[in-house]
Amino acid sequence: MDDVVWKLEPATAAKHRLYRRYLAAWWAKLLQPNAKGYKQPRVTYVDAFAGPGLYLGGQEGSPLFVLDELLNHAAIDRMDLRRERVTLIFIERERARFEYLRDALHQKFGPLNALPVTVDIRLGDAATMTTQTLDESRAWGFPMLAVFDSWGNVAIPLRVVQRIAHSKSGEALVTFGPNWFSRWQAEDPEQLDLVFGGRQYWQPADQETRPDERWRAWLETYRSALKRAGFPYVLDFELVTKTGLPLHLVHGTGHTAGVDVMKDAMWNVDKSDGLHFRDPRSRGGVPPDQTSLFDDTDVLDPELRELVLQRLQDGPTTIEALGDWLLLETSRWRRTHGLQAAQSLVQEGRVVVHPTGRITRKSVISAKT
Repeated sequence: MDDVVWKLEPATAAKHRLYRRYLAAWWAKLLQPNAKGYKQPRVTYVDAFAGPGLYLGGQEGSPLFVLDELLNHAAIDRMDLRRERVTLIFIERERARFEYLRDALHQKFGPLNALPVTVDIRLGDAATMTTQTLDESRAWGFPMLAVFDSWGNVAIPLRVVQRIAHSKSGEALVTFGPNWFSRWQAEDPEQLDLVFGGRQYWQPADQETRPDERWRAWLETYRSALKRAGFPYVLDFELVTKTGLPLHLVHGTGHTAGVDVMKDAMWNVDKSDGLHFRDPRSRGGVPPDQTSLFDDTDVLDPELRELVLQRLQDGPTTIEALGDWLLLETSRWRRTHGLQAAQSLVQEGRVVVHPTGRITRKSVISAKT
């Protein structure tokens, strides 16, 4: 049974909390009419490494809780759920897990063809089945979110991610465990060529010799790959719990609203197990016992301090531009944190602000020389 279902790890449970938060807002935004009454004609969700749907302890995997939370969404009365409009695609490579997932979905939801949305369960490899199924679903050109959560090597060729990035409102969320890229460099470097679009793009990361820096190098390298694929905005971060292995996540989207929603989810997930998100650009990071990003509102978070000072090494910036940079170029910080950081750094004597006096979004902040 262990090769079909397995134990739910702390990092996976934390990741699921993030998914729940993000998808709750994603469904609501895309399926409800906008202010002018416009409704997206078609919306697609893809879980390309779906798994068996349940864990050893009976906890639900992403296919079950994603479908359940959509069907029971607080805004369901305004979502106009129809089978021709909303499609959820679940892809699983291993036949035993595919059959287990199919049975688990039927047991929880009954006949899938009677649901108000289309549930498409596929047996096959995500690298080829993703584009094939999206072709057959006529999903291209409409909003979609593709989750490539393999807990193994990132076995998705860059060309697949490129098609998603260039589809209207296409988004991708990719996860991988520590050292997966290094392992596949030794076992199957040709696979990495497909993932990154060429060996020249990933070899510099593999040449990083410091063990504590390798995760950062690979994470930043994959972030660059999603940028080259066509996503204007890419978040890359490490999800860390007090127990279990960390998990790396990269999120690509074409809209700043997608960045806002993801960061809102990150700041609102339950942190009872010591969960925190780490930015790969930070060398200081968050203290391991810190369960809230601002446990002490009188003390500036060390990661935020470090990142803002890094940015100011490139020259002065307005508070407004600093907020935009924090939102779009760092893993978890929001626009509002720019003003918080400036106020604290002025008090610490680390920066100067022009003009002096009250700090506003038009104030210019620079490193103290």
